[in-house]
Amino acid sequence: MSPEVAPDVVIDGRYRLIERVGSGGMADVWAAHDEQLGRKVALKLLYRRFARDAEFVERFRREASHAAGLQHPNVVSVYDRGEWEGTYYIAMEFLEGTSLKQLVQAEGALDPARAIDITIQILKATRHAHRRGVIHRDLKPHNVIIDPSEDRAKVTDFGIARAGASDMTETGSIMGTAQYLSPEQAQGHAVSAASDVYAIGVVLYELLTGRVPFEGDTAVTVALKQVTEVPIPPSHINPVVSSALDAVVLRALEKDPAQRFADADEFIVALQTVREGLEAIAAGEATASWAAVSEGPPAAALPLVAPIPLAYPPAREEALETAAPVSRWRRWRPWLLALLALLLLGAIAFGVYELTRPTQVAVPNVVNPPQTLTTASAVLQNAGFKVAVTRVQNIAPVDTVLREDPSPGVKVDRGSTVSLTVSNGPGTVTIPDVAALSKGVALKRLRQAGFIVTVSTTSSASIPAGNAIGTTPAANSQVAPGTPVTLEVSTGQPAVTVPNVVNVTQDVAVTRLDDAGLTPSIVKQTSSQVAGTVIDQSPTAGSSVPHGSSVTITVAQAPQLVTIPTVTGMTQAKAEAALTAAGFVPVASQAPVTSAAQDGIVLHQSTGSRPKGSRVSIVVGKSTTPPTSTTTTSTTT
Repeated sequence: MSPEVAPDVVIDGRYRLIERVGSGGMADVWAAHDEQLGRKVALKLLYRRFARDAEFVERFRREASHAAGLQHPNVVSVYDRGEWEGTYYIAMEFLEGTSLKQLVQAEGALDPARAIDITIQILKATRHAHRRGVIHRDLKPHNVIIDPSEDRAKVTDFGIARAGASDMTETGSIMGTAQYLSPEQAQGHAVSAASDVYAIGVVLYELLTGRVPFEGDTAVTVALKQVTEVPIPPSHINPVVSSALDAVVLRALEKDPAQRFADADEFIVALQTVREGLEAIAAGEATASWAAVSEGPPAAALPLVAPIPLAYPPAREEALETAAPVSRWRRWRPWLLALLALLLLGAIAFGVYELTRPTQVAVPNVVNPPQTLTTASAVLQNAGFKVAVTRVQNIAPVDTVLREDPSPGVKVDRGSTVSLTVSNGPGTVTIPDVAALSKGVALKRLRQAGFIVTVSTTSSASIPAGNAIGTTPAANSQVAPGTPVTLEVSTGQPAVTVPNVVNVTQDVAVTRLDDAGLTPSIVKQTSSQVAGTVIDQSPTAGSSVPHGSSVTITVAQAPQLVTIPTVTGMTQAKAEAALTAAGFVPVASQAPVTSAAQDGIVLHQSTGSRPKGSRVSIVVGKSTTPPTSTTTTSTTT
């Protein structure tokens, strides 16, 4: 019967359990104290039902070994692995902090810039693992620990994830968390690095919206949605998410792995481009200057109808001047009445114009801060304006409003048209492949393609000094014009300092030498030290050797026990020959005997089983009886 796992239990004679800090589909996680090194660790204990599966255990061991070699700032370090009381464990770095899942549950949707920063850290950890052939298979916020002081993300469970692949079984059940499964995992197909890209897309979706893209009553329901349904764009749930960030998330969540980002690098570049756009918008760099629009003059009042001039012959005018006032009034009265009528009609017309002319309203501001075309159109239409759109290439994200005409605040007739200039994005260009070219040629090609190039150097075992190793972002990536590109140039064969691997286990020694770029060569030697421990190395620690050099490590092995052959009754010479042939070193001593028959004969010996090369004692008889004298008589004739 297996012992109870509880606080204060010591695992494998070394790890004292403190408290259980979490449970998953395959293992419990305990805070434990490493009694040998005096430090706190996280100890993952595999459930015993999995430990009974030989294939599972072998994959678990292999993947735990791979995880131990993942040394990265965004990966939880694996210190040790082993077997204890019918199950297996992994000892890992213990982190003070909360899981990313707990963070989202506490804070809800994160600011897009913060969500991007955390996701890029997860992608860097995944990129590091993928380059070493390790696929996580179970990436989710539960497996990401956030340091609250620095907002640093660390990914865990690289070791156990592949061993417990989240696949659909023949009976339709699912192992793992269905909300983060890629469509190919949900269908039981082969899992690749693209599956991790999909899971990280789900994580980013959750950071931006506070929820996962697909939910259901059962794991199978959710898995079917992963295969068949299209996710709602994050901006439809959280309006602060830009259309450019929408596009990045939805590409990561493509059903076909070939349509997703080619790798973590390409995903990182896309997020960095969006991040730079957010920073540019915040700084006002993406906002074009206002178009100069002068206010039009106020509407002129309707002109009054002027009196019609009267033309009389000169004689008639003289007569009028001398006429009596009454007669003059009678002659002018019709004209005055006509003038009054015209004035009245003008006043009525002006009143009708004032009552029916269009209302003037100020043009809403949709460029500071910049808004998406969808949002800007809704704001303008709600204010009573029509919208016309002109698209231009620009560094701002796709669908970002750059300018509006008339300018914000200008009063124009309600119902008139406001013209919006909208970013069509910067467009994309392909990063040329410059690997193995000389530094000068590589720089020329990248600059001719419109990139801003920074040069960094690194050693290489395969690329000659002065030649290009590659670029970041990678060759053939589709990026915006003017994107900064780092050109890595080889400094040639690197010199490697041999690490110290004496007094560690063979597995640890091999990992250290592999990580240092050296080739381990193993020699076994019988030793009294613990079997499997490295007892010597050549070259010695601290030596400087070429990259890829062989380092011989001597590993202790338990001595082989051999049964001591029976040599009692043999002569001393035959006994020593028999012991030597069996691999022992005979050590003879003498004992007195009174019988001449026992003289030179082995009387006693060491018995049992001993390692070859051991000393074996034999006791040989030595006669104490003086030899009989023989007298010869010679007769001389």
